[in-house]
Amino acid sequence: MSPALLGGALIALMLPIAAQAQISGDVVKIGVLTDMAGVTADITGKGSLVAAEMAVREIGGTVLGKPVQVIAADHQHKADVGTGIARQWFDVEGVDAIVDVPNSGVALAIQGLAREKKRIVLYSGAGTTALTNEQCSPFGVHWTYDTYGVSHGTASAVVKAGGTSWFFLSADYAFGQQLQKDASDVIAAAGGKVLGSVRHPLNSADFSSFLLTAQSSGAKVIGLANAGNDTINAMKQANEYGIVNGGQNLAAMILFLQDVHTLGLEAAQGTYLTTASYWDLNDATRAWSKQFMEKTGMPPSMLHAGVYGAVRHYLKAVAKAGTDDADRVAVAMREIPIDDVFSENATLREDGRVTRTMYLARVKKPSESKYPWDYFEIARKIRPEETVWPLSESRCPLVKGASR
Repeated sequence: MSPALLGGALIALMLPIAAQAQISGDVVKIGVLTDMAGVTADITGKGSLVAAEMAVREIGGTVLGKPVQVIAADHQHKADVGTGIARQWFDVEGVDAIVDVPNSGVALAIQGLAREKKRIVLYSGAGTTALTNEQCSPFGVHWTYDTYGVSHGTASAVVKAGGTSWFFLSADYAFGQQLQKDASDVIAAAGGKVLGSVRHPLNSADFSSFLLTAQSSGAKVIGLANAGNDTINAMKQANEYGIVNGGQNLAAMILFLQDVHTLGLEAAQGTYLTTASYWDLNDATRAWSKQFMEKTGMPPSMLHAGVYGAVRHYLKAVAKAGTDDADRVAVAMREIPIDDVFSENATLREDGRVTRTMYLARVKKPSESKYPWDYFEIARKIRPEETVWPLSESRCPLVKGASR
């Protein structure tokens, strides 16, 4: 063999070795930081872990010749607990990326730590727009939804249907506050008016005083800027107190499939919501959801579907970059297409926000539901540009020409 051919052969042999050597450790490790027992456990929790594991199996269980390992922990909706786990994962356990993080306060704390440590975080459960605005990071990816998106989808539809005066019940932390603000902006722009609001603690059991205040406001619509069990409890008690029968309507700024299951169609029917995905949308989503249901006993929430898509895309980006180095993976994530079964017309922007087609859904009447978990009717598709913060108004330092 000539020296030139021999050299070429040696380089070819060395390429897989070089690619493998770019992985920092013996495995690519993903940490699912979630809520295993709290207010959002049904819509994240074990299901988020299962979704991440399904994504890993789908790509073959390895990347660049190294096995992919998924671990999980419960942040208990406490920023100090969440950052403590993340720091341990980054500094001691060699976690390459964190996914889910269903609490905006925890997510913002993790964002700062991950920026400092140069590690990827893929937010499916968190909703605050600050993750892609003032506190954006080259390593933070806001995958599934944000408060701007769901409020624009739902509040605008309710105002157009005649719900022009509002009173808000809002969870008293970053998520609820931001969700109320975003929805209020939409309502004002559509010609409606917010008459007042009250804030309630996370994981409240008794909404009686809050609901009575909302009832006495005379608002046509009581907006619920909360999530999980808080939304369920508020809607149940509103029905018990006859608020809906008395002529006021409820508008849940964010409502999940599992929430409707717990409430029952009789209590939830007719409610509009905005969702990033739905298990029963088409043959591909139904096939994936069947596998998920076999492991969890329920279809995926949009947050579960988001964890799956985010992990899948991250691992494809590691393969594309030839390394798990966060700087290079972040670039690759923006270069390769997003192509999981739950993402339509999805792209990753420079500010870290994934833009996607979303769906305005209506909760079906009991008579309209034909089989288990047949709860949503898709009223219309919402174009990506309708549910994302315009880059021209961005305050993210990563965006060229962003407002300051």
